[in-house]
Amino acid sequence: MTTFFSCTECDTSKLGLQSKMIVYAAIVGLLGMMGVIVYYASLDNPQLEQVEISLSEVIVRDVNKIENTAKLEVSFLVKNPSEKTFTVPIISYQLFADGQLLGSGQYSTEDISMPGRAVFYPGAEVPLKNRFVLSESNVDSEIYNSVLNDEITNFTAEGSITTETTWSVIEKEFKSSLN
Repeated sequence: MTTFFSCTECDTSKLGLQSKMIVYAAIVGLLGMMGVIVYYASLDNPQLEQVEISLSEVIVRDVNKIENTAKLEVSFLVKNPSEKTFTVPIISYQLFADGQLLGSGQYSTEDISMPGRAVFYPGAEVPLKNRFVLSESNVDSEIYNSVLNDEITNFTAEGSITTETTWSVIEKEFKSSLN
């Protein structure tokens, strides 16, 4: 009889060490692959930060005299001067009339999947409109009446805009006035 293995304990310890090495190599490979994905995604950030946003229009659309509220249509013009196509899921802002805070508003398409949102191709300018509810109880009645009577000389919006591609998301602060 011929014996192929002389020491069974030695062979099983080698197999255990080889199994551990394979697991360690797989973990290192997975971490390396994740690092490459994060690096690749961050390549879009400088182009996404080039987004330009400006307040283009504030219009009184509906006045409810019973509840003393007014619905305003706030329009932003968003420009893409970069070479990267992106979408805008959120614009969060505070609206001011002649320096007095009217309140906070938010344009949001977060609940819409990326292919259903407005697409900003390179060089595109797209107006985004949002409904803003102004309540007389939240502001000075003089400012409220000035807004309704179209007597405001300066509307200002300041806040942040979020832009995203398939791989990357950035948030950029902005301030824009409408004289």
